[in-house]
Amino acid sequence: MEKIIEIKNVNKGYMLGEENVPVLKDVNFTVEKGEFVAILGPSGSGKTTLMNIIGCMDVLDSGEYYLNGRAIHDTKEKYLTEVRNKDIGFIFQNYQLIPTYNVMQNIMMPLLMRGMSHKEARNQCMEIVKLLGIDHRLEHKPNELSGGQKQRVSIARALASEPAVLLADEPTGALDSSSGQEVLKLFKKLNEMGNTIVMITHDLNVAQNAKRIVHIVDGVLSEA
Repeated sequence: MEKIIEIKNVNKGYMLGEENVPVLKDVNFTVEKGEFVAILGPSGSGKTTLMNIIGCMDVLDSGEYYLNGRAIHDTKEKYLTEVRNKDIGFIFQNYQLIPTYNVMQNIMMPLLMRGMSHKEARNQCMEIVKLLGIDHRLEHKPNELSGGQKQRVSIARALASEPAVLLADEPTGALDSSSGQEVLKLFKKLNEMGNTIVMITHDLNVAQNAKRIVHIVDGVLSEA
């Protein structure tokens, strides 16, 4: 199988005063194309740091990281924005939608940032909004949407760039249980369609919706 994510012996720490506090310790992690993997860990376990490294929002101290065949550990920081925009579809707990933009503008934004024309971007997004059941809300602003609808917009924006991997950070954390279940069903459907998904969560019940669970505790990653 084709490897989308390959992390080898990755270490990461942060300076606390004059002391370097290790957060990730010799982490090895592989995700193959079409997988749906949950990274499960309590608060302070290192899962957010690992997510930031996977998402190219932070750099590792040592080790190797390959994303969709590219050696991220050897990629200059100025090129990481391009990698984030092209290869990673981010889905955040708090949605991170632009409040002054309507639904369609929020979804199209990554494509427009890549230089796509407005017409081309809209055409590419129409199929996605129909798939996610938000095609009747395109002119609405985020404050006119329910939490579940906001997360669908966030997912649609992530899908628009046709990324190598969808990276979801506590995607049901701000939702009630019913809306959360709907989002998890949607992830399963997207995975069945061939999308590679990595989901970060502290909740075992959420993690069990993935096809594979890895645990992180005190910066050490282990298979379930």
